[in-house]
Amino acid sequence: MSLQSKVPFVSVPFALALAACLTTPVHGQGFPDKPMRMVVPFPPGGAADIVARHFATRLSEAVGQQVVVDNRGGAGGNIGADNIARAPADGYNLLFASSSVLSINPHLGGKAPFDVLKAFAPIVLVGHAPNVLAVHPSVPAKTVRDLIALAKKRPDALAYASNGHGTLSHLTGELFAQGAGVKMLHVPYKGAAPATIDTVAGNVSVLFAAFPSVASQVRAGRLGALAVTSAQRIAVARELPTIAEAGIPGFESSQWWGLYGPAGLPGAIVEVLNKAANRALVTEEFRKALALEGAAPAGGTPATLAAYHKADYDKWGKVIAAAGVKENN
Repeated sequence: MSLQSKVPFVSVPFALALAACLTTPVHGQGFPDKPMRMVVPFPPGGAADIVARHFATRLSEAVGQQVVVDNRGGAGGNIGADNIARAPADGYNLLFASSSVLSINPHLGGKAPFDVLKAFAPIVLVGHAPNVLAVHPSVPAKTVRDLIALAKKRPDALAYASNGHGTLSHLTGELFAQGAGVKMLHVPYKGAAPATIDTVAGNVSVLFAAFPSVASQVRAGRLGALAVTSAQRIAVARELPTIAEAGIPGFESSQWWGLYGPAGLPGAIVEVLNKAANRALVTEEFRKALALEGAAPAGGTPATLAAYHKADYDKWGKVIAAAGVKENN
């Protein structure tokens, strides 16, 4: 069973209906009455920052106050997250967190100054984006099953590129190998661009990368896309099956983003922010912005986010332990 099937998302039609029903003004009891700060624990320009800025614009409109993005990168996202963990729980200090910070980093051996499951108050699941499984044209595999058969025939002969050690693309490859019962050689790069370039050059055979990183190369025939890693097909490439459909039942690996406050955030403030965020997530502008990133909006209650986070945290903990992945190996 996939993670997404365990924890239901709010579908876009349902979320639209939900937003229409939320007629109570979000300014209840005077909150918010000044600008809000949303920490993105990564430098500007990356996928998380791009999605966060689109979200901040729509959230500002929904909540009636400016939401200022504050980039605080470093330590794999821990510096920015710790800033919010230590901030006043007043609703004016928010964290735009990703799965890499809250689900993956804690299992890699590094010591964060906070407990990811206790230090933050969940507000809303913002969205999620899968990777694409792509191969160099020289690889004699047109489907996921072909690739699995090839890997079983030639153990450790297939090398796959990732965005770096301990990244989602690396661990997606580990999850694929474990699910398929095969071995592949991991080749880490410093980002999606060099990983894609080397795969196009034929220096590695297989690549797990975000859709925008490989879309142009796939369209040009320089890479062959076999499947997406999400539980459902993605809107920008409906022709691509999921890995679960194509050969490994139950497979799912997606980057996700969530909005959090510090632990102890009052329930009334959480409710105001959750309602405003759900309004923001169903806007046509936000949906189109995410589609360009190969992503989709989510939504739902704070409990939805809490359950999704815990299930994702547990899953990657098992994958990382089984693969023996450590922070510096």
